[in-house]
Amino acid sequence: MAETRRRLRSSTVVLGGMGVIAAALTSCGSDPDRRCVDRDSYTYEGYKVIADKNCNSGSSSSSRSSYGKSGRKKTGSTDAAWYYDADTDDGRADYGTFSRSEAVDRGGFGCSGSGSSGG
Repeated sequence: MAETRRRLRSSTVVLGGMGVIAAALTSCGSDPDRRCVDRDSYTYEGYKVIADKNCNSGSSSSSRSSYGKSGRKKTGSTDAAWYYDADTDDGRADYGTFSRSEAVDRGGFGCSGSGSSGG
């Protein structure tokens, strides 16, 4: 009977260890949650979430300006960018980051570069 208990305990440890390894692998391999937002639309509720096609156009928001030579915003243009790991509510996103690498670093369990360095 003592031998049966030992087997149960060791199998529980092995299964538990496999779960930890699986969680570490899946958290590092996945992309962070992202939303396409208009960087010029920020209010106290966050950035306005817009269609993904605005961010998938191939050119980055920093290389194309939504402002004309006069400094006025072009009509109908958006300064679209991916906004990672944000809280979303009623078509608004807030408390995220525009840096994909920062979103990955602060996210995963077992990922290289994750964790806090104090403070």
